Amino acid sequence: MTLFSRIKQAVDRLIAAFSVAVMIALVVCVVWQVFSRYVLNQPSTLTDELARFLMIWVGLLGAAYTVGAQRHLAIDLLAMSITPRKQQLLGVVINLLIFIFSGAVIVTGGVKLIAKTLATSQVSAAMQIPMGYVYLILPLTGIIMMFYALWFITNGLRSLKQPEGAC
Repeated sequence: MTLFSRIKQAVDRLIAAFSVAVMIALVVCVVWQVFSRYVLNQPSTLTDELARFLMIWVGLLGAAYTVGAQRHLAIDLLAMSITPRKQQLLGVVINLLIFIFSGAVIVTGGVKLIAKTLATSQVSAAMQIPMGYVYLILPLTGIIMMFYALWFITNGLRSLKQPEGAC
């Protein structure tokens, strides 16, 4: 197993564990929100906002994990009608597009959003935390997606270098 593969495995485990922790926190927030609203008759204002932020984080982390597992939404009509070698080339092209999109839109856009919200001192309504901290997940997941895309591009190019029968 290569160093790059071991790093990917570690990133997979880290994202999975962090996603589970965020999901558990989300469930606790929602349960507390329901309990405080219907049993205590005093709804918690913090848990509503925290649950919203945690939902954003778990969704974006899930998207990054999905890219790493190559389980993202795909229409494989074209891929099923071409040779295995061309399928590998198509996989490289698709991952190159994922890499470019992740870098240009998610990372760059996320960094700009964070800078803008921190510069304007925008804070969340209930928790009064800087919104830039909430948006940190954008460039983080973009970088993770870029890492995964690079990993699949590297493996795809390595497979394409092999002779036709070895694929």
